Amino acid sequence: MNNTNRNKNAELLQDIYSNVKMGSDSIINLLPKIKDDNMKALMTNQLNQYEKFAQNVKNQLVNQGVEPKEPNPIAKISSKLGMEMKSLQDSTTSHMAEMMVQGSTMDITDLLQKVSAYEVYPECRNTVSLAKEIVAFEEHNVEKMKQFL
Repeated sequence: MNNTNRNKNAELLQDIYSNVKMGSDSIINLLPKIKDDNMKALMTNQLNQYEKFAQNVKNQLVNQGVEPKEPNPIAKISSKLGMEMKSLQDSTTSHMAEMMVQGSTMDITDLLQKVSAYEVYPECRNTVSLAKEIVAFEEHNVEKMKQFL
């Protein structure tokens, strides 16, 4: 794999890493506000899976000699403040589920755009497969959250 191809794969891995870290951070921020034990258990399982994905991607980046970058601090703060404001306005279980569905839907959209952009590169085949696996995970999360709406 030449440098340009390796860079494309690392670029995609970095995008995936940021995506799953933001998902993880969102759950960490919302979890203390969740009152429903079933929803809390579901979100804890989702958090564990996000962290597994993040560790997997981080290992791949390190193996390529790339230092994984954490998500943009401004985006993290903005996301956290947005969730704080929305949860202060309405802390019902259904509203929290709605916020989770919206977050997962944004992640799905972002990852599908990445899949379309990178699937043309043969060297990204495994990473594109990982992105599709995460999309399926996110779609499953949306379906599970619907029970709380």
